Amino acid sequence: MSKKEEPPKTKKEKTTPTKTTTPKKEKEKEPEDWIAEIIPKKTKPRASKPKQEDIVDVAVNQIPGIGPAVSEKLLSAGYITLAAVAHASPYELVEHCEIGEQTAKRLITAARSQIGIGFKNAKELLVSRQKLEKISTGSKALDTLLAGGIETSSLTEMSGEFRTGKTQICFQLCVITAMSKKLGGLESGVIFIDTEGTFRPERILQICTRFGADPEEVLNRISVGRAYNSDHQMVLVLESPRLIKDNNVKLMIIDSLTSHFRAEYTGRGSLLERQQKLNKYLHQLLRLAEVYEIAIVATNQVLSKPDVLYGETIFPIGGNIVAHSCTTRVFLRKGKGDKRIARVIDSPHIPEIETVFCISSEGIVDIEESD
Repeated sequence: MSKKEEPPKTKKEKTTPTKTTTPKKEKEKEPEDWIAEIIPKKTKPRASKPKQEDIVDVAVNQIPGIGPAVSEKLLSAGYITLAAVAHASPYELVEHCEIGEQTAKRLITAARSQIGIGFKNAKELLVSRQKLEKISTGSKALDTLLAGGIETSSLTEMSGEFRTGKTQICFQLCVITAMSKKLGGLESGVIFIDTEGTFRPERILQICTRFGADPEEVLNRISVGRAYNSDHQMVLVLESPRLIKDNNVKLMIIDSLTSHFRAEYTGRGSLLERQQKLNKYLHQLLRLAEVYEIAIVATNQVLSKPDVLYGETIFPIGGNIVAHSCTTRVFLRKGKGDKRIARVIDSPHIPEIETVFCISSEGIVDIEESD
């Protein structure tokens, strides 16, 4: 009987470790889920909470677990930082990067787990907002109107009729952003998306003489992209992240926002398609401003409604889509002579107030300087 009893014991001893070890390994892999394919188990402590100022500087190709093929697709599509991937939607990554939907979801989840996107204390938001840079317009009156200047991480709209100073304000913002810090500038790069063929480097030189800035230095820091249609206009925005990182860009100007959309989509039949495409474009701009902490200024055309008997008869193009998307909206109108009137019509932190400035050969100036 002893000889018969010995074989089953050995069989039990051999089978029991194999049965116990295999389910244990499977159970250990289950909590990892599909995130383990991108972020290995050893790198999970990094996802605790990185410093806020380091988020933008983390490159996509440095994330552990991401293959060179996927990282190359992300970089070529403009998603060059961890924050850019975390703020994107799966649909956008599938469309722009030509990757699968499941892969896109994994990338976004992995990026968000490292950054720690979620709720924040209002006091922390106040501290972070106080650190935001503001770009001066070169006019004390306009800076006071805008509570210190053009705010970064936001989209500012400048709308008005022709010859109200929209493009002139943009030219002066380019000079102040690009010129030396000793002169009150930022020494940063500028992206100028020209949709109407109105960019004039000669005008930049005229404004440089007023501030005593080096013209060659200023012109070298301004990258101009000529958009020939609405699709090209959107592609230029998608290609801008690499320029933003390489040239330390702090300002993006779009002159103008709705020119191509207005020309290509005419009639009530195409209004819905135009508004949907414009809404998508505006959200791309807002995300770009938020992720890379840059100021985006967009000029906008207007339309007149002669059938309106009372109140305003001139309205910015884009309707409620543009109204809801822009952070701060400034409406410009003509005054007497070279005087222009600027009024804030919508802003989350600025009241509806007006101010007066002038357009001179040296750029945008205050009334006292023009006398």
